[in-house]
Amino acid sequence: MDSGSVALLRELLAETGWLERARELGVALRATRSPGGLLLVGTPDEEPWHLTAHLADEARFSGLAQLTPTLVRWAPPADAPAHLRVGIERLERAARGETLFVLAEGEAPVPLLERVDDARRTGATVLAIEGGDRELAGLAHDCIEVPRDGLVTFDGAQHLVSAAAGEPERRPGLRERLARLLDKVSGPQLTD
Repeated sequence: MDSGSVALLRELLAETGWLERARELGVALRATRSPGGLLLVGTPDEEPWHLTAHLADEARFSGLAQLTPTLVRWAPPADAPAHLRVGIERLERAARGETLFVLAEGEAPVPLLERVDDARRTGATVLAIEGGDRELAGLAHDCIEVPRDGLVTFDGAQHLVSAAAGEPERRPGLRERLARLLDKVSGPQLTD
């Protein structure tokens, strides 16, 4: 998806809440402490190659080395280059300061859920883009659910999150902070 398509998608989704959720997950990805500490894993049938490439691009373009992902694979070939030989056992060494980013469009298999749970217990932050898997969502510190019949596709959600991860952080201005404060104070407005 090129930048023009992403811009059009953002325009279409401006009032839906999708952009805010993508930004929240993008900010969480940026909290990874060091290069190599962002671990991307999918299911045994679907490795997240596409998102890996987009996050590598975002890391390079934004100058945020911590966004450089480590693709974790279920059965990497022994003759693959070193960066493509990282096996699922890497999750056993996940630690505080690292982020485990899980992609599962369908139901996550039990071996993946067990490894995610172990990584969470050792202090890794768990994030996910998932298709309605309650167990995976329960293990994640933050996640985005992408319904099959929703406005955004699973692929589209990955694009939104990766683009948001590379955006410069922006602090809300005075006008935005005041508007939020007034919304909290006044509560919902009833009309006759």
